[in-house]
Amino acid sequence: MSVFGKLFGGGGKGGKGPSAQEAIQKLRETEEMLTKKQDFLEKKIDQELITAKKNGTKNKRAALQALKRKKRYEKQLTQIDGTLSTIEFQREALENANTNTEVLKNMGFAAKAMKAAHENMDIDKVDDLMQDITEQQELAQEISDAISKPAGFGDEFDEDELLAELDELEQEELDKNLLEIGGTENVPLPNVPSTSLPSRPAKKEDEDEHDMEDLQRWAMEAN
Repeated sequence: MSVFGKLFGGGGKGGKGPSAQEAIQKLRETEEMLTKKQDFLEKKIDQELITAKKNGTKNKRAALQALKRKKRYEKQLTQIDGTLSTIEFQREALENANTNTEVLKNMGFAAKAMKAAHENMDIDKVDDLMQDITEQQELAQEISDAISKPAGFGDEFDEDELLAELDELEQEELDKNLLEIGGTENVPLPNVPSTSLPSRPAKKEDEDEHDMEDLQRWAMEAN
């Protein structure tokens, strides 16, 4: 059995392959395992670096061995980084494929529902129904127009004749008014009175002058 077969729990040739959800879950578990392995290797690298620095002047052999182990750990860490990138890409592809599968599945379900809804529909019957609706709407409009149109109220009279008759009546009224204005020329005027008008009373100035004369006369008699 292959490594991926062991990883995903697949069987032999006759075995059923894992579902997308199962594969995605396995990949996530693998990512978690490799991430923990990264943390472990980073700690080992730091430890070997400390050992190399500690024995650099005292024990060169021990320092060299520490640096060799550090290099091996760094190589494993690089490999894990590449593996994680590959697994992450594969997991995202599976998630997208699973999403597309669900979308297509729902679209197929909706298509079946639409087909079932249209199963008992006949396009010819639909056209006949729409034609009947149109005819009924036109009939209703004609009935509304007939009801709103006044019938038997003045339709038998000619409007032009009525206007002509109205003009004649206006002309007769105008002629009558003109004749009344012309007849006022023969009306006799009142006569001028023959008796003279009464004279106007004396003005107040004459009375004042007469009073002054009386005062002067009385003054002379007193002297």
